[in-house]
Amino acid sequence: MERVKEPELMNDEEQAIAYANANFDEPHNHFLKLLNLAIGKNFPPSGNVIDLGAGAADIAIKFALTYPSFKIDAVDGSKAMLIQAEKAIDKFDLNHRINLVHSSIQNVSLIEKEYEIILSNSLLHHLHDPTVLWQLVKRAKGDPIIFIMDLMRPKNVHVVNELVHKYAKEEPEILQRDFRNSLKAAFTPEEVILQLEDAKLESLKVSIASDRHIIISNY
Repeated sequence: MERVKEPELMNDEEQAIAYANANFDEPHNHFLKLLNLAIGKNFPPSGNVIDLGAGAADIAIKFALTYPSFKIDAVDGSKAMLIQAEKAIDKFDLNHRINLVHSSIQNVSLIEKEYEIILSNSLLHHLHDPTVLWQLVKRAKGDPIIFIMDLMRPKNVHVVNELVHKYAKEEPEILQRDFRNSLKAAFTPEEVILQLEDAKLESLKVSIASDRHIIISNY
């Protein structure tokens, strides 16, 4: 199945609210579990973390609650998403540890500030040009842990429909539609491997994390 691009930003208010109200505990907890398993004893005791494409900040919040000695910059290009993120952060009283940054990925710099960990979940498939992410990561200051999770594109529309039914059948129609579009917009593991080779990011490896997710990490 050929890739079908989707909009880079989720700017629609209804879309942002639906996304913020959805239950992503299973994949997001899985993300943090895999992160902890991958890094193991090398997990830094404290420091700065950046979450690229943070959306409604669910992963940033879960990370902050799990690792209380870190501060997090949660970056997203959608103002509508960051409004929902701010509400969630207020609810958990994490304003002193999670800093929301309104910026497109194209305008983010990782040169000035050093981060111990660079996180990203479900950003890659939104990018029309994935090179933007890989060049950003490549220029990061220091030697950060890089841990990226994203959807992987199924082989055909039949599998897309199966995954939507399996994981989103109870969700509002707008989320089912977005999930379907995101699966079609995602890259295959083989495509991501080629992207990393082109970017000369040999330290990053691609692995399959579930029936719909891949992990790109230097651990």
